[in-house]
Amino acid sequence: MKSDAELVPTPGADAREAPIRLLVVQGEARPAVDVAEEPLVMTFPHLLIRELIALLAASLVLVALALCADAPLEEIANPLRTPNPAKAPWYFLGLQELLHYYPPVVSGVLLPGLVVVALAVIPYFRINLERSPLWLDRVWPKLGALWVVVTALTAVFALTGAHPVWPIIGPLWVVAITMTAGAFLPGEGSVSRWLRTRSVAFWIFFWFLLAAAVLTVVGVFFRGPGWSFTLPWRDGIFY
Repeated sequence: MKSDAELVPTPGADAREAPIRLLVVQGEARPAVDVAEEPLVMTFPHLLIRELIALLAASLVLVALALCADAPLEEIANPLRTPNPAKAPWYFLGLQELLHYYPPVVSGVLLPGLVVVALAVIPYFRINLERSPLWLDRVWPKLGALWVVVTALTAVFALTGAHPVWPIIGPLWVVAITMTAGAFLPGEGSVSRWLRTRSVAFWIFFWFLLAAAVLTVVGVFFRGPGWSFTLPWRDGIFY
């Protein structure tokens, strides 16, 4: 093993016999993370006390509402008289509204099952991780694909049920028109910029949320005896 002094060529020595030293400088291998240490708090008592305060505040609001207005209760239940229409709780009225269009197996088992499966599977798709703006590039091919899908879904929901499923078709077209407007709105205003930067995952979830809300609202306020369509402000029917 030669020392550093022995590896340095002496003046006048043959260049062919001079040793060659290669020096490799390796940079810092650790990732540069410029994050300050976050403060840590214990779940008890910090979080639980805040949750307890929120629970008490919500309870006081409900008690105040109960003191100011009576609950819209009907007469005592009579097993010999079935109310018309017999409505489920409001959070199930979206499914009950679907019974007006599809058989019970489809509206009560198949469609809710597909929704649950989609909510469980969609987070594993890469589109949910990237969430890139829809109109960032290739606007015209995406517009063509959008309206092909909208037309196909409209045909499905218009022809497969006993009646056209307008509470689903209507929100579908509202979302599609809003998406198209985001591709063509000029300027750099807050609204146009917001519409252009939404991802596909956002629009799919927005359609699902809007359709569920419309189904629930129609079932609560716009269905009368025999599950026929009615106007509550005209017929005075609120169930």
